[in-house]
Amino acid sequence: MRKLLSFLIIISITARFTPVFGQNIIPQFIRHMYLNKDTSKHSSFIIVPVLTTSPETGIEAGGAGLFSFYTDTVHLDTRVSSIFGYATATTKGQTRTSLNISYWTSENKYHFTAYAGYTHFPFDFYGIGNNTAKANIEHIDEKRYKLTFAAEKRMGSAFYIGVVGGDVNFKYKNNNPGGIFDTDPQIEDRTGGAFVYIGPSFNYDTRNNNTYTTKGMTVTAYFNAMQGIFGNNSYTGGFFNIEYAQFFALNKQLVLGVDVQEQSLTGGRSPFYLLPALGSDEMMRGYYNGRYRDRNFIAGQTELRYRINQRFGVVGFVGTGEVFHTMFSAAQLKPNYGGGARYFFDIEKGLSVRLDYGVGQKPAGEQRESGFYVGLGQAF
Repeated sequence: MRKLLSFLIIISITARFTPVFGQNIIPQFIRHMYLNKDTSKHSSFIIVPVLTTSPETGIEAGGAGLFSFYTDTVHLDTRVSSIFGYATATTKGQTRTSLNISYWTSENKYHFTAYAGYTHFPFDFYGIGNNTAKANIEHIDEKRYKLTFAAEKRMGSAFYIGVVGGDVNFKYKNNNPGGIFDTDPQIEDRTGGAFVYIGPSFNYDTRNNNTYTTKGMTVTAYFNAMQGIFGNNSYTGGFFNIEYAQFFALNKQLVLGVDVQEQSLTGGRSPFYLLPALGSDEMMRGYYNGRYRDRNFIAGQTELRYRINQRFGVVGFVGTGEVFHTMFSAAQLKPNYGGGARYFFDIEKGLSVRLDYGVGQKPAGEQRESGFYVGLGQAF
């Protein structure tokens, strides 16, 4: 694995193009890659390797292509638009394919995005709630078809208000029939379901740089009103997400970041495929994504980032979080801490390869939860 990572990094440096990493980072690549000013205003097309690792996937590898262009070559502040596609496979039998479009109009007055993708993602299931046991592990096969769109309008120097919508179809197969996935009454719509959704979005962003922030804040929020279709046409509900992040420059090399996120299902039903899950390469690093899931999720983290020089940096982080059905309990918060290294392969844009090791709780009778991650850019 180290040879593969080294080979990929060497290619990215010598060929002067950008590698793409990460389970959740790949969609962020579109948002973060070209947010700084670019005086050349040239369109470009690149094909790049994809390589990542996480507790859920093992090693994930594949390829991606990016076509970037400008809708306005006169105003220097206009952000770059892009069409981005990728396909990957993992050592745990998972595959992903998708096409992403990000379109900025002149002077960033409007921003349109679209996504179409298919994911086949077998995963480990432990149960519902904040205190599941490894002894209950079952292997579930998930297939997901997803089509989304979003449009937002700039309302000031830092505000964007918009609308998001889409169509999603989940299908599940239990590879351990008769287990808790089949018998637990908390698990609703265990065979999957399809739904359409639409709702408002809000973004407030004063960060000085979107790829390596040293000061400023961002608040993003959206609400999806959902209606089941096809065999799941009786489902009606909603999903709310809000995230706040702020950054403080302690000196020229040291930055403190704070990040808090909350997600909640609304309505009387709790389809399994909509339950918020704890653990990812961005928040609560060290926990297997989905080991803990329920109707509500809340987590926070702080990260201290030290820039050794233009090329290298190190970080340390600590956080906490939990999932819960109806009532939040401070006593149920789970710990999260760890550290990592950064290699800035594109100094001008502030883009870096991220290597993190996260540590979580030690459940009774089990090993301490932990995970190693490789990704592109900062965790938040």
